[in-house]
Amino acid sequence: MRNRSAKILATVGPASAAPDTLRLLHDVGVDAFRLNFSHGSHDDHARSVKAIRDIQKTSGNPITIVADMQGPKLRCGEFEGGQIELRYGDTVEIIKSTDHGKDGVITMPHQELMDAMEEGHVLKFDDGKLMVTILSNDGKSLKARVDVPGILKNKKGINVIGAVLPMSAMTKKDRIDMAFALTQDVDYIALSFVQTAQDVIDARKIIGDKAGIIVKIEKPSAVEFLDDILKVADAAMVARGDLGVELPLEQVPVVQRQIIRKARALGKPVIVATHMLESMIDAPTPTRAEASDVATAIYQGADAVMLSAETAVGRHPATAVAIMDRIIGAAESDPEYWKYFKQVDLPHEATPEDAISQSVRGIVETLNCKAVLGYTLTGSTVQRISRERPPCKIICLTPRQTTASRLALSWGVTPVVTRDPTDFEAMLINIQGLAKSDRVSLKTGDKVMVTAGIPFGRPGTTNTLKITTIE
Repeated sequence: MRNRSAKILATVGPASAAPDTLRLLHDVGVDAFRLNFSHGSHDDHARSVKAIRDIQKTSGNPITIVADMQGPKLRCGEFEGGQIELRYGDTVEIIKSTDHGKDGVITMPHQELMDAMEEGHVLKFDDGKLMVTILSNDGKSLKARVDVPGILKNKKGINVIGAVLPMSAMTKKDRIDMAFALTQDVDYIALSFVQTAQDVIDARKIIGDKAGIIVKIEKPSAVEFLDDILKVADAAMVARGDLGVELPLEQVPVVQRQIIRKARALGKPVIVATHMLESMIDAPTPTRAEASDVATAIYQGADAVMLSAETAVGRHPATAVAIMDRIIGAAESDPEYWKYFKQVDLPHEATPEDAISQSVRGIVETLNCKAVLGYTLTGSTVQRISRERPPCKIICLTPRQTTASRLALSWGVTPVVTRDPTDFEAMLINIQGLAKSDRVSLKTGDKVMVTAGIPFGRPGTTNTLKITTIE
């Protein structure tokens, strides 16, 4: 039982892929694991999934597994001599070709980029270290002015600023990786470089209901169409790496807060990712600024914060998790943390589920309830309760392991796999039996709320709210 509400998502890599290390990471605080399909083979990921599911089975704790797709990577071609120098103010030519580039000429294989570029658009190379502004496009070549000079080496990444590229968020590799990930029963597929809602709709045709879809918001176009994208997604990730390259740096904190608020309003889990404790790739402690950054995401209401290279290739993966756990706990122990949630008005739908979830927070505060226990098949009502951020435990009771594993990523939710009761009286008996288990950890005299759909076993029928006392 975690003593915090926000969750920790950790990336699996060479530093953490050993089963014993994965178990240690879980024990010190990891609630969900990310498999980065930009690296590693299918066999590597399959071994990680098996190890994580073994931990889930032996610990009794549902664990979320996220399969993160690589997405379309734009890269320049190779150069004679392996590199060229881009000098400030010079004009360079960019052409679609597989030939080697040379001084003043950059080659690249992407027709989509040639089709989309217009005067005034900006290209950044090598994670934003170099930048050019497009002066003209005659359909065969681009002329561009060098605004940020430097050395451009073979096959460095390209970020496009100011244009929506006519290309899918899913490459051929992604489709193959996605099909494999679904055979492994992962809980979420994370889509990289989403530009519009259509990217999510296209992915849904492949994924169906086999996994949830996390949209990684890392392009300005995704920010522009954020509302439409979030409506068709299941969760969101503030992917600050590429977002920080493609947006002005000072806009990233603003956009982070905007994404968190909009995702929460829709009842969609939201993850803040990239550079959270980056210095801990090598150092045994983070900087004070990094600790503050994690705390800021928690104060803003994020469901989860993510560790990337810190656990994938870092020297101190378990320490990074333990420190992140401590930072979250400290932020959540601040009374101001809970006051913030009272100040944010959430939109509510005219449904029994929203009527019940909206009531939960007020009842918890009035009666000092210690937990709300929600019987659910799909997890939708429990997710709606989670977005209300009640100051108590949220216990998800479900007969479906898939629902429990997916809900392990949501704020405040402790998933428990259990059989549905046969009737209302059996439900109350079950609650008394579950209450003092290690997963629920309630005490005699604790007041709790129970939500359920009667008759049991039918999705989308939550219509009951019961207040009871643990005996």
